[in-house]
Amino acid sequence: MALFGSDPEVTLTLTKIRPTVIRTQNVAKELKNIAKSYGVKVDSLDFNILDVQTYTRTNEGTKESEWELVEADKLYELDEELALLNPNFQIKQMYEVEIFSKSLENTRYKDFQLAVGANATKCKVYLSILANSKVEYSPGFEEELYIMIQKKKIRAGILINIFDEMIHDAVSKITARVRVEGKVAYENNEMILIAQGYEPTLTIDDALILHYDKKDDVDDTEKMDYSSRGYIQNVQSGELLIEYIKPKEGKPGRNCRGEHMSPSIPIVSHEPTFEIDDRIKKVETKEYIHYYAGENGYISFENNIYTIKTDVDVGEISFKTTGSILTGLDSEVSISVRESNSTKDAIGMGMNVEVTEIDIDGNVGSNATVSAMKATIGGQTHKTATIRAENLDINVHKGKAYGKNVHITRLEHGEVTGETVSVAQALGGVIRAREINIGVCSSYVKATASVKIEIEKMQGSENVFTIDPLLEKGAQSDLDQNQVSIKKLEDESRSIKKEIKKYTALIKDGMSSYVDVKKRLLHYQKSGVKMPASFVKKYKEFQQLQENLKAAKEAYEIKNDKLKLLTTQTDSFQDNIFDARIINQDRWVGFNEIRFKLVKPDIELSYKPLAGSKDMVFGLIETKDGEFKISPIRD
Repeated sequence: MALFGSDPEVTLTLTKIRPTVIRTQNVAKELKNIAKSYGVKVDSLDFNILDVQTYTRTNEGTKESEWELVEADKLYELDEELALLNPNFQIKQMYEVEIFSKSLENTRYKDFQLAVGANATKCKVYLSILANSKVEYSPGFEEELYIMIQKKKIRAGILINIFDEMIHDAVSKITARVRVEGKVAYENNEMILIAQGYEPTLTIDDALILHYDKKDDVDDTEKMDYSSRGYIQNVQSGELLIEYIKPKEGKPGRNCRGEHMSPSIPIVSHEPTFEIDDRIKKVETKEYIHYYAGENGYISFENNIYTIKTDVDVGEISFKTTGSILTGLDSEVSISVRESNSTKDAIGMGMNVEVTEIDIDGNVGSNATVSAMKATIGGQTHKTATIRAENLDINVHKGKAYGKNVHITRLEHGEVTGETVSVAQALGGVIRAREINIGVCSSYVKATASVKIEIEKMQGSENVFTIDPLLEKGAQSDLDQNQVSIKKLEDESRSIKKEIKKYTALIKDGMSSYVDVKKRLLHYQKSGVKMPASFVKKYKEFQQLQENLKAAKEAYEIKNDKLKLLTTQTDSFQDNIFDARIINQDRWVGFNEIRFKLVKPDIELSYKPLAGSKDMVFGLIETKDGEFKISPIRD
């Protein structure tokens, strides 16, 4: 809000000017002229309003009509929208004022700091009472306040007695407070609306917003990730892709200076010239045109036509060409990457790819990440690459792979985790899965499964094959939670058992006394004699002990039942371990090791098949002595 001046401390000067009466449209200008001619400061001058005359006229075309005087009692009749918003209507005020020097005695309101301000369009004018202002009530305060405000408006070029019907109410409220309190000190700024014209409505230029372009959403303060610059823009069905805001001419206004405010002509420079196909839906209103995705995929713009596609063919995904491509696993976008040159990477160093399906005819480079529902890699993965897919097929794997159903042609010291993993040839590496199948097993392979490991041909040594029932995701966490619950129940059961022992001893020790008291109470009851209070109290205390014992026994049974259930659940974590198998369909060679991890007891058993042994199937058995051991199984 622009402030047009407050009441600074009165500047007094020895130079006195002769009171001068002037008729003018611009009082502020005349004050400056007189101050300059006398060599004094403007704020040393004041003025009285002797008369105000308001003139209006309505011009037709280029011809100017005569100004007509409007009577004071008809001023507010001008406040009509049809007249004031007419661009040919003009209004002005002439002020007859007496200008003079401020006197030493005129310091009553030197601490009452007032200012008149307006918004940018000058359509709203406010009176501001500045913080730390002080004022004391005196007779005539209301009239003097009104005059002070009107004088400030005139200095600011704001018309008076027009647009300001609310000024009298504002003055009355301020006066009422000062009259009641006697002295008022304003701790904070206070702002009051004292005039209001007709605010114009801004013109709206047309605009075309590409909502699908995610780059527009990047905050200016954020560091740009140039490796992920949006080679393709994934979209979801129903997503707003493009918005065209139609041009709209604003409405005129008139501010509190009497100036007409005409709206600008809207600029039209973004009208849609493109076309769409049936994969994009168009919704049009008076204000806008919206274009929505009709299905999942990515937006494509070719030959001036927007459409939604799902299949992408690229030569490579690298920093130089596409950057990272992140459309989401549910985007239904499928990418085919064709870079068969074995010396180049189809997925470049550090690239991140996330799509629904990907077929890579080439290699995956260092520190690259590929995520999909289905992924096929015809080349090899770098040792620092990471691949994730529910259904995953890799030719040569050296990095890390995670999936549901995973097939690897050759594992070269890579890592793979899944539910079902099939490896045609394992040349070292780590495999974790529910079920594992290895075609040819060389050396330094660590395979861990929860149900089955099967080797078709054994060619190497230093391999470790482990059955771990807690391998599956969440199993270890469930077991840990189960153990915590068991420990808590065992502690609670011991505490209740102590209570049962205590109540049982008290009842046993007091049983003879209880029987005696009971007989006496029956005797008193039959005789119609009032029972002694001490006898009644002892009888009720004994009964309460019996009730406490009963409740403790019931609680103990409940805790015990829960404990048995949790213990059974703990046992169930390794129930299937007796059905788990490690199968070698070939003869054992070199040094290899078979391991079984038990849950209860928490131990790990180890077995080393002899080189040349033809034992094919191994499992866990429990001996007659209750011990566990790994043994060849004759299924």
